[in-house]
Amino acid sequence: METGGELRRAEYDLSVLAPNGLRRGRSTGSCATAAVRAALYRLLAGMTVQQTEVSLPDGLHYLSVPIQSVSMIDAETAQAEVLKDGGDDPDNTHGATIFAQVRRNGAGEIRFFAGEGVGTATMPGLRVAVGEPAINPVPRAMMRAAVAEVLAEVQAEASAGGFDLTIGCREGLAIAPKTFNPKLGIVGGISILGTSGIVEPMSMASWIASIEVYIRVALAACAPGDAVAYLPGKIGRVFVAQTLGLPDKRSVQIANFLGDALDFTQQALAEEARTLPLLWLAGHPGKLAKVLDGVWDTHSSKSNMAMQGVARVAEEMNATGQGVLFDAALLQQMKEANTVEAIIELVRQQDAALSRRLWCEIEARIAALTHARVPAVQRIAVRLFDLDGQQLGEGA
Repeated sequence: METGGELRRAEYDLSVLAPNGLRRGRSTGSCATAAVRAALYRLLAGMTVQQTEVSLPDGLHYLSVPIQSVSMIDAETAQAEVLKDGGDDPDNTHGATIFAQVRRNGAGEIRFFAGEGVGTATMPGLRVAVGEPAINPVPRAMMRAAVAEVLAEVQAEASAGGFDLTIGCREGLAIAPKTFNPKLGIVGGISILGTSGIVEPMSMASWIASIEVYIRVALAACAPGDAVAYLPGKIGRVFVAQTLGLPDKRSVQIANFLGDALDFTQQALAEEARTLPLLWLAGHPGKLAKVLDGVWDTHSSKSNMAMQGVARVAEEMNATGQGVLFDAALLQQMKEANTVEAIIELVRQQDAALSRRLWCEIEARIAALTHARVPAVQRIAVRLFDLDGQQLGEGA
């Protein structure tokens, strides 16, 4: 809506339920930004606000955020607290107290510090540098914008623009072990997160975002010549750890999000203008073989099972001029099988050598299809396993 020639942002109404019927919430980034605004009002204008408007990154909306408390710590430092409301999402930080301490500095710039309960990055590959507080780029941008907005509202002098923002979480030390932070090398508390300022209840967004972080950490941990491995599940973990000897930080559980994982890899490598020599994909063909049908989100609700793709490869192997490898009866049984594991047993029982040949071909095809999506990786190697963890193809 435009008023007086200026675009007026609309309020984001959290009372409107998400499509799944659940309540949305405020991200830690939005809560921290609200606390910064409230502390600045107190520091610069002596105002104690009970609610403040936080501009969202979409440029179109703002959130009205209640303020729990505001106080002066000393003559140069104000503090405000906000209660985190994650809506109906199973959010570890729901109900936590996010606070901001705002202090003038002589540097003429905005600087960020980790307060009580907010972690510090100790490993490369995150969105913040080693030694920096675990406050992600979007929340930082939101807080910088909030400072500029409050300065304009209270008509403070430009020279007042230098502030130290210390962001904390009262319960952060207790919450952090329940998050991904310990594995990511973030010590001392939680992270201040959010890309939209809104918590979508029960969405896959946070899960996918965590996979991106894991991938970036894995890539950052690679020396020249090193490899990383992606696993849809637990199958293949022993191979990656013991046979390949990859450390835990270079092995990423990608769940059903193979396509996203490859895209994140390409993006991270492209940003640094480098390549990865080798990416391993290890797991059960029930997940990875879905790529044969062009499926990149392998969740059962998003795709059919992989049996038809596996049977099709067997048919195509018959058509290569090498004779009939799979007879008509076996092919029909493969097509009618109710699981990929059933196909594994059918072919293995008929001919162990043929079984290995089939799965080697499928591994090669998966590698070619996935490589096309992530050209910054020099080579992709695929290893498939049955439910007992026995190798099926190349390494069998």
